[in-house]
Amino acid sequence: MVKEARPGRVKTRLSKNIGSVAAARWYRRSYEQVLRRLDHDPRWQIFLAVSPDICATSCEILPDHIPRLPQGAGDLGARMRRIFKTLPAGPVLIIGSDIPAITSDDIWKSFRLLDSQGAVFGPSPDGGYWLVGMGRHRRYVPSHFQNVRWSSPHALADSIASVNGRNIQFTSRLADVDTGDDLRPLHR
Repeated sequence: MVKEARPGRVKTRLSKNIGSVAAARWYRRSYEQVLRRLDHDPRWQIFLAVSPDICATSCEILPDHIPRLPQGAGDLGARMRRIFKTLPAGPVLIIGSDIPAITSDDIWKSFRLLDSQGAVFGPSPDGGYWLVGMGRHRRYVPSHFQNVRWSSPHALADSIASVNGRNIQFTSRLADVDTGDDLRPLHR
């Protein structure tokens, strides 16, 4: 999932600490690094779920060679449900674009943890998660990711509860960057 790196519209919590222009600049470098690390691995295909939706057809700063799909409206749960529903059958991982330590090994490990009935989460230290994946050989369930307290220490627990009945696995614990405090370990 990626947003257009426009000041004032992306990384708003980080903007409170470093300013909107610096936050947008940081975010753009972050998703460029994530794509460089993951894009050319033959074990998977990348799709960019983009926001705003117009970036699905035109957004000059996103790579043209990667297929795009609009995230659409709604909270994060609604947008993730839409991604899982839209993509072809088979295992799908959704990741954020602000995960500085992500590697191809993290992604491959996550795919290997999935089974046809399962889900995988990549926990983050703040109580949320940087990755969610589903085997997707079952019928789509519209209740997934509903009643989740997003941007809170309860996001992971609430999301796990929403996918009740699936075999839940956990992959690598990685940090995402939401605030200025999240940047401090990166500067060490």
